[in-house]
Amino acid sequence: MTSESLHPAQAPARRTVVAAVGAAGIAVALTACGADDKASNTVGSDNGAAGNAGGTELAKTSDIPEGGGKVFADKGVVVTQPTAGTFKAFSSKCTHQGCAVKGIANGVITCPCHQSQFSVTDGSVKKGPATSALAAAKITVDGDSIKLA
Repeated sequence: MTSESLHPAQAPARRTVVAAVGAAGIAVALTACGADDKASNTVGSDNGAAGNAGGTELAKTSDIPEGGGKVFADKGVVVTQPTAGTFKAFSSKCTHQGCAVKGIANGVITCPCHQSQFSVTDGSVKKGPATSALAAAKITVDGDSIKLA
């Protein structure tokens, strides 16, 4: 029996089927992404919080220069050391148009696309055209190891 031979009261309307499939897809996408979105907005570094041995090692503390930092493009994160022994992490995605930030010097993180500059201390905008700070990323410092949480 084909759908053409069904009585109109027996076959669901095309619009109903499309709406149901779309709603199911949105629910799956929100469920899959929800937890990660919250984690990526967690503020900065734990600087050696006890009991957190997990995470992906990014670098050794000696790899991050004081007053500067290092971009980990493959992880989408930039790690800075604004003052001796204090480590921060931010998304490496510029808030202006999504380019990857590259340079870190003189206390600023620079985007090569339109020269937006961000503070190594808190990711705030130092110079536009970007108007929003870099999103904080969560890291831990365990001894001399910096890990992405």
